[in-house]
Amino acid sequence: MRNHLLRWSVTVGVTLAVVAPLAGSANATVITPPIARNGRLTQVGPIADHGFPAWYRDSTGARLEPCYTADDPLCAVLPDEVPNPDLPVSYPDNFPGEFFYQLVDSTLTLTDGTKAVIGLNVEGAWANDAVVPGDQMVFGRVRIRFAATAGRRFRITHPYGIDDLTADDKGVRMTEDVGTIPGAFGGVLNGRVGPFLKWDPAVAPAAPAGYTGDPGVDHKVVGSPYGTNFIRIEELDPRSGAVLGQVGFSDQFSVQGRYATNAGVDVDQATYTTGPDGKGVVEVYATSEPGQAIEIASNAALGIRGTRLRESNGHYYGRFPLAGPPPADASVDVVNASDRPTAKKTRKLIDVVQVTRAAYDSDAHTLTVAATSSDQDSNPGVLSVTGYGPITGQPFTNVLAPPAAITVTSSAGGSAIASLAGSGAAFGPVAPVAAATTDPGPVVGQVVKLDGTGSTGEIDTYNWTQSEGPSVTLTGATTASASFVPTQAGTYKFKLTVTGPGGQSQPAEVAVTVVAATRPVAEAGPDQTVLRGKTVTLDSTGTAGAETYSWRQVSGPAVTLVGASSAKPTFVYPVQPQPASPGPNAAFVYDNEPVVLELTTTNPSGTATDRVTIRPQAETFPGGVTVRYRTGNNEWRITGTSSLLAGQRITAVLGDTLTGRVIGTANVDAAGAFSIRVTGPAPGTVRTVSVVTATGGRQLAIVVNVTN
Repeated sequence: MRNHLLRWSVTVGVTLAVVAPLAGSANATVITPPIARNGRLTQVGPIADHGFPAWYRDSTGARLEPCYTADDPLCAVLPDEVPNPDLPVSYPDNFPGEFFYQLVDSTLTLTDGTKAVIGLNVEGAWANDAVVPGDQMVFGRVRIRFAATAGRRFRITHPYGIDDLTADDKGVRMTEDVGTIPGAFGGVLNGRVGPFLKWDPAVAPAAPAGYTGDPGVDHKVVGSPYGTNFIRIEELDPRSGAVLGQVGFSDQFSVQGRYATNAGVDVDQATYTTGPDGKGVVEVYATSEPGQAIEIASNAALGIRGTRLRESNGHYYGRFPLAGPPPADASVDVVNASDRPTAKKTRKLIDVVQVTRAAYDSDAHTLTVAATSSDQDSNPGVLSVTGYGPITGQPFTNVLAPPAAITVTSSAGGSAIASLAGSGAAFGPVAPVAAATTDPGPVVGQVVKLDGTGSTGEIDTYNWTQSEGPSVTLTGATTASASFVPTQAGTYKFKLTVTGPGGQSQPAEVAVTVVAATRPVAEAGPDQTVLRGKTVTLDSTGTAGAETYSWRQVSGPAVTLVGASSAKPTFVYPVQPQPASPGPNAAFVYDNEPVVLELTTTNPSGTATDRVTIRPQAETFPGGVTVRYRTGNNEWRITGTSSLLAGQRITAVLGDTLTGRVIGTANVDAAGAFSIRVTGPAPGTVRTVSVVTATGGRQLAIVVNVTN
């Protein structure tokens, strides 16, 4: 078997560089093909003794079984995946760490000599890389890997779709795994892998009988749901996405897969029914492929002889006599005698529970449940309602809010779920609850607001009345928010009642202490230092005696105020614009000035103003910026570390200022590091570089280290 089948570790998700502006956008994109998908994986087979599905079926009807032994060169597991490759594979003691239902890859040489490998697999593995029962999982994998300079962008068309990928400093390394949840074997059906790929029968040689291909021989394939039975790699313009040219193509694939000859068997349920004398029957419900020899195995403890089940469209049923009560923890073995080796499933016998009544009385707060068990001998199982206790013939009391359905369980293992039927008087709305608040610090001559919007319940009407203080005229006395204008200082009290279909509320009272009119005191809040690109909230709650608020910008980069007539307006501190590529940019302006805003407050006695200054957070390059230019390949390498971890954009410009030609851009990573590695422009006689970030960092006239 060729060395390209060596193991690739399980990786959930995509490993790629993130090339994005400050707001962020991923650089690995799955493109919807131009034609509709025609085919996929459709069915999970029965679970085999090793805990994995015995097979998977695709939309063509093909069933592939796992290749987990080393004795079949056309369907072999790698020896290093088995703890002791010198012994036969066995579960769980000598079972592989991973194996494949489909193992397909294509290796092609790109126009620059780079090797690209694309893998398209259905893989069985263990959640924690160790053979532990319950950790079994099967997933579909699309993996694309090849070396490329960071920033180069490619479109890869393959049998299962199209991917738009941009290389990072490790090249193109994309892995997509779908179905990596232990025990959720149907998850792989939701991935892109499927239908199974197989050798093209129109191209000699033909695939070996019983196999989708020979993994040691590259061959053309069929099976793509989009008709793209090839690998095509195109380079794209990193910004526009326009195709620059095709850099690789292959229609040759290594294919490993073995058609399933065994069908397996799943036992859906195995139950027993006994009468008062202990005699009765065992019933077995099973599923497999149509036309299988599904049998119950002989069981001396139950007095059952090996007997065939009856079949209809892959569903199997059997009813077998019991000579006496089954022993505790009795089980039956169900086998598929058609399989080689014979597939066997063991299922514990349980009783059949039937719920005959499930009723809730909302007036009496009682839950009544009646149920029966198929175990009717002299020692029947105990029936209980989950969350409530054993069924005694009496209703469960003090049940204020029952579930929509109840579960009845039996000590003999059976269970049943039933929906509740409710009775009792219909519920109606309760009386609403009034709540009243007012503005703080009112003054004579100023509009004072009374707020009842915090009242709760179903409300049809509001009613405000004055209960104490100098008489005033209420505006909006029958609305949720009323107001008045006091003419003298003093304490005023008001009551709010609300009415709804549930009746009238108790009155809520609010007291308003009005002081003599004075000029307002404006307080624009403390000065702030913020990160560029973030939302800034101004806070003038320290202002006193204000009736109106008005904010305006005095200086600094232009911002847009939201809520400029409120106490707490907001704005987004603008990012530092970046020099436009390719440059030069003679008109470029670096602006790191703070934003200064002024608050003006008014009341009937006059106005007051105050200013607040919002500064951008300082950004430095603690270790400096290193610039290297190689004349031999016209390559720039610019690296450094920022003091801000914000994913910000950084741009390098040729020369002592930021108005020259743009060399390249990058994003600061989660550790604060950045790296610009690009080809061109040639520096000519210029031997300095300047950098600027979207968060305001700047370093000018960095000396270039020129080498061959």
